Amino acid sequence: MEKKNNTRLESLDVIRGFDMFFIMGGSGIFIGLYTLFPNAFTEVIAQQMDHVLWHGFASFDMIFPLFLFIAGISFPFSFAKKIAQGTAKKSIYLDVLRRGIILVLLGFVYNGILQFDFENFRYASVLGRIGFAWMFASFIYIGVQKSIRIALIPTILVLYWLFVAFFPNPEIAGNDVFSMEGWIGGYIDRLFLPGRLYNIVHDPEGFLGIIPAIATALLGMTAGDIVKNIKITPNQKTIYMSILGIGLVAIGLLWSLFFPINKHMWSSSFVCFVGGLSFLLFALFYFVIDVKGKRSGTLFLKVIGMNSISIYLAQCFINFSDISSFFFGGIQSMFPASAQALISALGYVFVCWIFLYFLYKKKMFLKV
Repeated sequence: MEKKNNTRLESLDVIRGFDMFFIMGGSGIFIGLYTLFPNAFTEVIAQQMDHVLWHGFASFDMIFPLFLFIAGISFPFSFAKKIAQGTAKKSIYLDVLRRGIILVLLGFVYNGILQFDFENFRYASVLGRIGFAWMFASFIYIGVQKSIRIALIPTILVLYWLFVAFFPNPEIAGNDVFSMEGWIGGYIDRLFLPGRLYNIVHDPEGFLGIIPAIATALLGMTAGDIVKNIKITPNQKTIYMSILGIGLVAIGLLWSLFFPINKHMWSSSFVCFVGGLSFLLFALFYFVIDVKGKRSGTLFLKVIGMNSISIYLAQCFINFSDISSFFFGGIQSMFPASAQALISALGYVFVCWIFLYFLYKKKMFLKV
């Protein structure tokens, strides 16, 4: 745990909190609203609160890549600070390596490695994907000049597309290379990834998807470079990020005609589409909070964002559902069945937030 750093971008903490809110039970609130008020509008919103099965996109699919994008935004600031302090690049490389490994190990803990059932243990994880992708992107950021670094983003995505398109799963001849069974990533997972795969034939956080995820982190670092640039005004930064966002969304939609938007494959079209949405969302948060200074009402999300990894991991060790039931179960039982899912979700989020607020007031923040 370390003390709060007041020099960081306020918008970065708030958008991270917005992202993690849905992992912290926020999605259940919208599903509960649909249960209580079933209509076309609430149904559409509720349908966005779950992952798509394969091709396509739902808002819930954005949570993971947005978090990686946000992690990318932070790195140019921390790197510049260390360089200004005279830290040797070798030490920065080692620190990045340490952080990447810690995230992978935390992913093991989250998946239950302490049960020591290695045969049925799932080695791939969300934190592992973030750890590897952020680490390799950071190595690129440190060691490669800006123009080459930017050029690497489309290069990675095009080469990934070509590899997936022209190297099908050799176990199933003639199958669609973009299908769950025909995708080469699933074959690689079954061949090299030990333990249990999340979807039996492949793992959505498997080996191959790390490559395009590096591009997601690099897009975040590009956003960080824009915000860090003192030669352009805050309004110009907002405009530049918005233009990039719109352009990437358009590229992603166009590319999806040839390489479907697919979170499981972390397809190149998915990287562009979600990267564009991430640019637009961050531009909005940055403009409202850091440029216009509209910070009232942001505390709820800021508390979540400043301890995002804490709440992600804490849900493995703390039974927030039982705590919520203890305090709100009686109230919940007083309402009709159609309202109980909403009350349960609100109680769960409240209990989680109070836990994070306690850490926030104590200035305790889990950092990797």
